[in-house]
This record gives sequence, structure tokens and C-alpha cells, in this order.
Amino acid sequence: MALWRGKTPLILASQSSARKMLLANAGLEFETATADIDERGIQAASRLSSPREIALLLAGEKAKAVSANRPGTYVIGADQTLALGERLFNKPAGRAQALAQLRDLAGHSHELNSAVAVAHDGKIVFEDVSIARMTMRAMTEAELSAYLDAAGDAVTTSVGAYQLEGLGIHLFERIEGDHFTILGLPLLPLLAFLRRERLMTV
Repeated sequence: MALWRGKTPLILASQSSARKMLLANAGLEFETATADIDERGIQAASRLSSPREIALLLAGEKAKAVSANRPGTYVIGADQTLALGERLFNKPAGRAQALAQLRDLAGHSHELNSAVAVAHDGKIVFEDVSIARMTMRAMTEAELSAYLDAAGDAVTTSVGAYQLEGLGIHLFERIEGDHFTILGLPLLPLLAFLRRERLMTV
């Protein structure tokens, strides 16, 4: 049974395999599109420092960028920031940067701020942020190198150099927060919005 009731296709402004999996597992039919925005440039120009606000800003900009070219559609944008205290992390550029990030995160707790925004005709009609607290176990240099060898290039595709749904699970000793937040899409608030707008059959 098709759950989506919208007159036009639902669009996910992301190529994230985790986000696509979450929407698909929830029974939603959707299309994907790439949001062509300069994330770091937008972040710098905003002069925001709050991880929560930065995640919201970038999720919204992604949704609006795709929505501007798809009139009448509902477009989902998402973004995730990682904060260790006051320090913000971005996706590592390569193995050396991934190793440096993991050295700093090991033995400490950090926060993932996962934001979702929905745009319709170029305007944000919904947004939400959920937070997960992640405690990484203390690790030796040899253990970090072994993880990086096993994970390969995947470490450069996620902030913090890990993917919890994969080998990244081995880095952690405690996790506080829901699965959807950790994977980068606050799914329950999003589904609640779609139901309120009568865009779903359940």
C-alpha cells in the first residue's frame, strides 16, 4: 500500500544511503535530488556558532535549493553537526584527518545535532532538531589504525569519521539518543508533520 498522498512526488535532497534507507523502511516512496550548495561558505557567512542552529540552517538551505526548481513538491533537507564541547567537526578530507578527529573524540562524549527541514515552493514549512550524545571508548593508536584500515574510504563520508550502522559501532561504549537521530534524519518528528499535513495514509 502506498503511504504517500501528495499530488507530486516527495523529494529527499540528499544522497545519503542512511537517510534513503530510513525513508524507504518507513514505507515512503520518494525521489532524490542533490542540493548544489556551498555548505561551508553558507556556514561561514551566517556567523552562527551553535551546532543546533548550523544544522538547521544547512538542512533548510538544502531543502530550499531543490524546492526552488521543483514547484508544488515537498522537499526534505537534512544536516548533521558534531560538537565536542565548543568544537565543531566536519567530514574528514582523508585518512590523516580522520585519524586526527578520532584521536580527539576517543575517550570523550560528543553530541550529534540532526536537523530536518521541509520546503514547499521555496519556503520552509517545517523544521526540527534532535540530539544524540555519543561516548567513544578510549582507544590506542593501533586500534584506531586498525579501524581505519577496516573502514576504508567510508570514513570520509560522515562527520566524525564513523558510520554507526557499520564498523563505527566498534568505537563506542555508550549511546544516548534514538537511532534515527544518529543516522542523520529525525524521522518521528518528520512523519508527524507529514501526517498533520494529510500527506500520508497512516
